[in-house]
Amino acid sequence: MQATALRRDTRAWKLQVWVSFGLAATLCGTGLAYLPGQDLDRAFMVMGYVFCLSTAFALAKFVRDNEQRKTDTPMWGLVVWGGFALAMALTGWGLWRMELNPTYKAFLAVCWLFLISSVFTLAKTLRDAHEADVADARRAGRESRDGE
Repeated sequence: MQATALRRDTRAWKLQVWVSFGLAATLCGTGLAYLPGQDLDRAFMVMGYVFCLSTAFALAKFVRDNEQRKTDTPMWGLVVWGGFALAMALTGWGLWRMELNPTYKAFLAVCWLFLISSVFTLAKTLRDAHEADVADARRAGRESRDGE
């Protein structure tokens, strides 16, 4: 039986993914740090961005875990999808209702969407690497067992 070759991401791709995530987080942080207005608005937006970030990672994991077969309960799916939708909706609402210069709002919105996009890409890259490592370990275990 011939072993199939595992496809791994290149170092350049991994670097690009991490740089994109870091850049998105930095841009969001910068935009929020210099957000004009009241401290309460700034706190709301920081919480919204963190809520979106954590729910995006949870959603990426949920979708990947249930890709080939259902491993989670429907209620957990509702919690994960609902949490992500709620995080995005509340953060978008908070950004929309703020009395800011439209250019500043656009900057915050683009940074926020860049962050969410980069989270999904980072989650996939990390999961792919983990799955390839597990497959390598299993193959090495079989080869050492067969070699005995």
